[in-house]
Amino acid sequence: MPGLRSSRHGGTRESEGGLDTDTLRLVAVKGPPSRAGGGSASGLARSSAVMAAGTLASRLTGFVRSLVITAALGTAVLGDAYTVAATLPTMMYILTVGGGLNSVFVPQLVRAMKEDADGGEAYANRLLTLVMVTLGAIVAAAFLGAPLLVRLMSNSIARDEAADSVAVVFARYCLPTIFFMGLHVVMGQILNARGRFGAMMWTPVLNNIVVIATFGAFVWVYGTSGTSSMGVGTIPPEGVRLLGAGTLLGLVVQALAMIPYLRETGFRFRPRFDWKGQGLGRTVRLAKWTVLFVLANQAGATVVTQLATAAGEASGKEGAGFTAYTNAQLIWGMPQAIITVSVMAAVLPRLSRAAQDGDRGAVRDDISRGLRTSAVVIVPVAFAFLALGSPMSTLLFSGVKLEAARGIGLILMAFGLGLVPYSVQYVVLRGFYAYEDTRTPFFNTLVVAGVNGAGAVACYLLLPAAWAVVGMAACYGLAYAVGVGVAWKRLRERLGGDLDGPRVVRTYARLCGAAGPAALVGGAAAFAVTRSLGDGVVGSLAALVAGGSSLLGVFVVLAKRLRVEELDALTGLVTGRFGGGRSGVPSR
Repeated sequence: MPGLRSSRHGGTRESEGGLDTDTLRLVAVKGPPSRAGGGSASGLARSSAVMAAGTLASRLTGFVRSLVITAALGTAVLGDAYTVAATLPTMMYILTVGGGLNSVFVPQLVRAMKEDADGGEAYANRLLTLVMVTLGAIVAAAFLGAPLLVRLMSNSIARDEAADSVAVVFARYCLPTIFFMGLHVVMGQILNARGRFGAMMWTPVLNNIVVIATFGAFVWVYGTSGTSSMGVGTIPPEGVRLLGAGTLLGLVVQALAMIPYLRETGFRFRPRFDWKGQGLGRTVRLAKWTVLFVLANQAGATVVTQLATAAGEASGKEGAGFTAYTNAQLIWGMPQAIITVSVMAAVLPRLSRAAQDGDRGAVRDDISRGLRTSAVVIVPVAFAFLALGSPMSTLLFSGVKLEAARGIGLILMAFGLGLVPYSVQYVVLRGFYAYEDTRTPFFNTLVVAGVNGAGAVACYLLLPAAWAVVGMAACYGLAYAVGVGVAWKRLRERLGGDLDGPRVVRTYARLCGAAGPAALVGGAAAFAVTRSLGDGVVGSLAALVAGGSSLLGVFVVLAKRLRVEELDALTGLVTGRFGGGRSGVPSR
């Protein structure tokens, strides 16, 4: 699904191809540190550590949240109905306001806070008022149009009267979260501009805790999907209301938790409706490419959602539909969110400074460094998903039916190697954003969305229904591989020469040369254990331990023999971030 990848079941993760909020907060607020190091560099490292820790906590609690939701609702039609409804708010937010906030409005906000006589307070109040009014109108329209939106996301759910009824009720509880997503982002950026980073990164944990508690209560009352016959026709209305209200409450708590921190900084919200002549119109015009970028993303997202829900219904199997796809994708995307985003958060400030200075060689070096450093983790993890996806899923999703857990495992294996081009694309696009170029990423996204959509259609038409979503997951990685080829060529032209290609390719080739045999050994070990102990909780855990330790051991030995020097660089990065020292990114 190019573009929108929510944090699953109603989270607030941003569009994957655009400026991620973690990186943008860091760059926009702290500014580019000097290359010589010093105070700003240490401040960057401290800010990065706070953000990285918050991101990690948010991802981990978000993952627990996904497990609890899947245990409660399963991966059949009921699970798909909730997933579709909970995906809608994030999609609507990104389509309307979210993309512009992250790529255009936030830099303008930070500039006003630095340059205006009042520290940008009036601009911030105007922006916050404008966002609240806009999102309030969007929520009202979306609430009334919920049946149409559900149909837009999934015809198969809309055709089933019971499923459509449940999905629409879920959607009407979830859609007001659009308002609180925007509120949280703007308040968080105001805080970051005043040097307060923790609230923005840690408050999503509160959202996850509320949702975990809500679905935990549901499981306590009604049992898990693996032990009950709960479905769209049997879920009681009070159960639907409980889950819908809990999902909404999570975002409300996340947003309102920002207010005490804002008050501590001295900021007081006062509605400002004097928008005309204040530069907001120019800012809106600047956002046009980001809006088109998001539209292209969501076109691909909608195609996959429609086809995945239809394939799951046609297969008649658990673990073969949209919910299984999103759960596998959540596991698959975590290394990217934790590793690649963190690496580029440290690299992007000086990458932006180099672009501003016209130093193409420095931009090339930083892109190369980001690719090679993140690859040390991303490449072996991608192979690990391919080799160990099945025991990972049967262990993590032990609360659902075994058929469903196995289905998620197959989809995770199909996603596996696509993590490599997905991560590469993320890094390469930072080069365009360093030059404040949002037009090129838009056209690149058209390519990715087109390939992914075409691949999804081909899988739906040509493969058996039970395997269609597995094929869609494989096509997702293929689409990003094509996108990397296009983006790499354009960035090389932009920089007027080579992108340190031979060195980057050599690093990836060596890592694949180490990870491939390691995956064979690890997969064989896991398979042997599973055959002996089965794929229950004990067998899956033993298979994962045996396979994972074998894979890691063989990979490290082979990587050292192949002289993958970036292993030491990544070790320094991790030590610097979480040990309170330097940022760990090697100097030029």
